[in-house]
Amino acid sequence: MKRIIFLSVVFFALFSHAQKTDKKLQRQLQELISGFHGDVGLYVYDLKHNKTVAINADTLFPTASIVKIPILIGIMDKIRKGELDYHQHVMYTDSLYYSEGDDILSRFKDSSQIELGKVIMLMLTISDNCASLWLQGLSGGGIRINRILDSMGYQHTRVNSRTEGREANRSVYGWGQTTPRETATLMKQIVDGKVFSKEVSDKMLRVLGRQYWDEMAISQIPAGVFVADKHGALDANRNEVLYVNGKKTPYIFSVFTKNNKDKSWNQNNEAWTLTRKISALLWKHFN
Repeated sequence: MKRIIFLSVVFFALFSHAQKTDKKLQRQLQELISGFHGDVGLYVYDLKHNKTVAINADTLFPTASIVKIPILIGIMDKIRKGELDYHQHVMYTDSLYYSEGDDILSRFKDSSQIELGKVIMLMLTISDNCASLWLQGLSGGGIRINRILDSMGYQHTRVNSRTEGREANRSVYGWGQTTPRETATLMKQIVDGKVFSKEVSDKMLRVLGRQYWDEMAISQIPAGVFVADKHGALDANRNEVLYVNGKKTPYIFSVFTKNNKDKSWNQNNEAWTLTRKISALLWKHFN
């Protein structure tokens, strides 16, 4: 275990400093986000040519539902250790009820049985918050998830909600916090098969590829292209991270916004419109 932790930290340190900047693409993206009424952070990986674009990439942003990737890592760690089984049945009880949002799991009857893998699917595919909070608990809680993230070399990505000692951070960032660089790097470690093992990473990549919310960044990518995605949204925050397996050039990008002036929830929201424009530009640039 110590060797895995050491290699993860070394990987993160070397990878974060090994790329060259795609200066042309950086200029295009800077121009695209100029004038946005809020704060934008962006990180792009060209996986074929090992080039990047970083714009406010080390700024802290609320994760919103992107916190569910760290929760996924926590639950998969339990599964790989044999402490939980992907196909075991778990019991939903009324004590797990979460009233906010339009969750499916919150409509279950007390003492209903469901496969653990289906709870994971609900968390990632439709971003079910009740399922996510249940999985956070089954993972051992935010403290344990944060220890795993720290062991992997992540200094800023953390779970805050229901996590002792993180109350002040929660008041500022909500459920979780991260940076565009760290979230994109975490996605790359999954793509590269370097989170725990290739088998575990491949499982995570598959479940991240089953996304119901496909009307933002995903909408600008041809339907036949594999995409692993997680998005998050709060009134003043809209975020998304994607791995796009383009035939010519595969790439990863994360876009985070905060302090958004436009807090609407329609498809023309300024941040979601910007996300679609960024995604369209990147697809055209790489493929």
